[in-house]
Amino acid sequence: MPERTSYAPGTPSWVDLMTSAPEAAKQFYAELFGWEYDDQPAGDQGVYTLCLKDGKSVAGLGKMNPEHEAAGMPPMWNTYVTVANADDAHAKISAAGGTNVSPVMDVMDAGRMAVGQDPTGAVFAVWEAKDHIGAQLVNEHGTLTWNELLTPETDKAVRFYGELFGWGTDSMDMGPMTYTVFMLDGDGIAGTVSPPDVPSNWAVYFAVDDCDGIVEAAKAKGATVVAEPMDIPPGRMAALTDPQGAMFAVIKLANPPS
Repeated sequence: MPERTSYAPGTPSWVDLMTSAPEAAKQFYAELFGWEYDDQPAGDQGVYTLCLKDGKSVAGLGKMNPEHEAAGMPPMWNTYVTVANADDAHAKISAAGGTNVSPVMDVMDAGRMAVGQDPTGAVFAVWEAKDHIGAQLVNEHGTLTWNELLTPETDKAVRFYGELFGWGTDSMDMGPMTYTVFMLDGDGIAGTVSPPDVPSNWAVYFAVDDCDGIVEAAKAKGATVVAEPMDIPPGRMAALTDPQGAMFAVIKLANPPS
């Protein structure tokens, strides 16, 4: 179902954009996906914005850390994985060979989280839900539909996430590359692939009704096309960077989940 009220532990459940120009980013994604916004006070972090579709939370958006911006880090979309206990997950990150980037922290009444880095260098977050479960709407136009780890070290990543979240794998040949689907309780919940010359990172895919049309609209609003629209088994996809430099992907699903 597109509407979600909970996520099983080990399931990617939320994405947010940390950007150098929140107001410009809000305008870009509003025009592209039809998002509306709910600005929430975030203490020392200023404002955290909930991105809404049909009144439901579909993503988050905030101002990136000034130190990261000064160091030349680009804006980026981040992936959050639901866990039963953030403190336990935090301990498992280092035990499985990853790095704890942040301590465990409470996000007011929304939940409890920590940021980690896997052994291949990709950054992710774990999320223990309280009042905020994650994305309330998925798999339809302008909402999250897939999370994908891009890494040159797939085997190392598979071992790490298997230990951390209990993910299994199902691999398939895709021409010159092998695509690995991360499995949880028999369902594919994320994927990983090793494209050439791409640093390790978690990519996010948004479902769209018209891949080619969205790419043209994004280009007209200042986005850059990283991968032109192409047909792949799940549908027709493209990769872009928004006007501030954050990479994301769009896909028209061949068989949207019911």
